[in-house]
Amino acid sequence: MSTDLLTDPHCQPWLFPKALYIHLPFCAHKCGYCDFAVVSGQDYKIDRYLLALEEEILQSGCSGHPTSIFVGGGTPTYLPEKQLEQFFTMLAQYFPLAPGGEFSIESTPETLNPQKVAILQHAGVNRISLGVQSFQDALLLQLDRGHQSQQIDRAIELLKPAIPVISIDLIFGIPGQSLSQWQLDLQRAVDFGLQHLSTYGLTYEKGTPLWKQVNQGLLAPLGDDLELEMYQLAIDFLETNGYQHYEISNFALSGSQCRHNHVYWANHAYWGYGLGAARYVQGKRETNTRNFDAYFAKVFTGQSPTFQSELLSPSETAQETAAIQLRRTMGIQIDDFLKQTNYDIRDLLQSNLHNLVQQGYVLESTDSISLNKKGRPLADYLISKLVWG
Repeated sequence: MSTDLLTDPHCQPWLFPKALYIHLPFCAHKCGYCDFAVVSGQDYKIDRYLLALEEEILQSGCSGHPTSIFVGGGTPTYLPEKQLEQFFTMLAQYFPLAPGGEFSIESTPETLNPQKVAILQHAGVNRISLGVQSFQDALLLQLDRGHQSQQIDRAIELLKPAIPVISIDLIFGIPGQSLSQWQLDLQRAVDFGLQHLSTYGLTYEKGTPLWKQVNQGLLAPLGDDLELEMYQLAIDFLETNGYQHYEISNFALSGSQCRHNHVYWANHAYWGYGLGAARYVQGKRETNTRNFDAYFAKVFTGQSPTFQSELLSPSETAQETAAIQLRRTMGIQIDDFLKQTNYDIRDLLQSNLHNLVQQGYVLESTDSISLNKKGRPLADYLISKLVWG
């Protein structure tokens, strides 16, 4: 890919990436519910991994000025100061951020200190996603997190003068969690004046320690009714406090929506590098291997670390685009959808659209189709019904 495609406004963003994802998989430990490409106890691989990451970038032949960079993990800020600086130096060499761009990084409270925050600021990071999950120690213990509530307070105070936008993740539906506890977590986030919140219902991914505990009868998931009540509480409480509910799980104060995630939710193209990283370029979806040895072996012998690759048909692409865009509260913008997919969304959704509009779950106008407030808690079911029947 030529450099110009990253910033050329005439390039179709659903085919040619202007966004970049980099994966740093290292963590102090792997939480009991985590199913991401994460490793712990393998810090000795960090230097070799950074070399492999640069080699993968070189082999792709891509460089340029992305409008959005997102560094995820793992816990990127788990890296020691020296390696963190080395990573940012390498990244700036190949992918300096476009003027006015968004530069995001994931972090956890216990991995931050004044030196690392200064490194982030110097590198141009202007948005941080902090894995808080809860402000309450008992719930953090239940989630097998590596921090306590006092470390959250300290981390936020460190970040506020240095990073313009602070986002946090919160989890609801934790075994034993009450509605009042959930409201307390939401209130703490609002009290801090944080610009962005992501709220996720706890999921039990097959094979994780948490999933095994549930299957062994050691943990009891919360009931669906209580989880639904928690989700609806988050919507009402955060909207009352000035946050816009702009995607199923995401809320932002004015001007603080995550631009990088908008790329995913529009089903636009993006580059991805690193262990287990995904990319979507010119209609092809690819995912790198999650096996460290395989990743090193492939990259250092000049081979692609791609583990899975899929090129969808035009109709499959249109269906996937519809399903993803319906997660946004703005929903599907009809003219943009036609331009992106060459499909009329009304033809694609057919009779299911009329039925769900009549039932009061979906809003349809001359410009857009979206789930309404009644429909959002049932998003997975309704999207499947709308798109695939």
